[in-house]
Amino acid sequence: MTRDETEAFAHRLADAAAAATLPHFRSALSVENKLDDAFDPVTVADRAAEQAIRALVFATYPDHGLHGEEFGVVSGTGEYEWVIDPIDGTRSFVSGVPLWTTIIGLRHTGSPVFGLVDQPYVGDRFWGGGGRARAIHRDGPARDIRTRACTDLSQATLMTTAPSALSGPGELDRYQQVEAVVRLARYGGDGYAYCLLAAGQIDLVIESGLQPYDVVGLIPIIEAAGGVVTSWAGDSANEGGTVIAAGDRRVHEAALRLLNA
Repeated sequence: MTRDETEAFAHRLADAAAAATLPHFRSALSVENKLDDAFDPVTVADRAAEQAIRALVFATYPDHGLHGEEFGVVSGTGEYEWVIDPIDGTRSFVSGVPLWTTIIGLRHTGSPVFGLVDQPYVGDRFWGGGGRARAIHRDGPARDIRTRACTDLSQATLMTTAPSALSGPGELDRYQQVEAVVRLARYGGDGYAYCLLAAGQIDLVIESGLQPYDVVGLIPIIEAAGGVVTSWAGDSANEGGTVIAAGDRRVHEAALRLLNA
């Protein structure tokens, strides 16, 4: 697939997902729980958006694979796989908070090559891959985006969705070593936070417990904008798990040292 073809099709997928999600946002929505021992919400909007994306992918590229949060994995016969989260931040969605997004990622022979993240209620859309990251707000012009320079961790703005989500052994303590040093820490945002990083609004995102559909669509945007995304161990974040994203490699290295002290 060429970059232009990929980009145009990803926008079609985002438009289809938005048509499925927006009628349900801030409505009298029924919420189901996926888990018995915790709260992991899912709604008709999550499922409708993923179904809309799946229908377009398989009608247009029948050899492509697809990994979605709600309906699992369909293995393709070709080299491409779409990795999608129809509503990243369903807790925000059911609370009427416009920080949820649709995350659309594309892997080629297993590696993330393109991503698009859409917040249709606010009107923000971010996409990138192949060395160029862009964003648009509503009907305004598309613009190139870049991460911002941050030379010292003490000057950084850090986001995580919720400290309580850092539930693996020792994860919260390791995260707090970084939060204690930064200038400002903010909570909430899910995938939206990574886009703010790519656009130069914040400097760090640190999370854990992520799935591939949470992060594959984010990696190409951040890297194309000049940032870096790895695991807390400093290796690939392609499969999720512990994830740290930074706009400046100097801050990334400093945060990694604290996470692994």
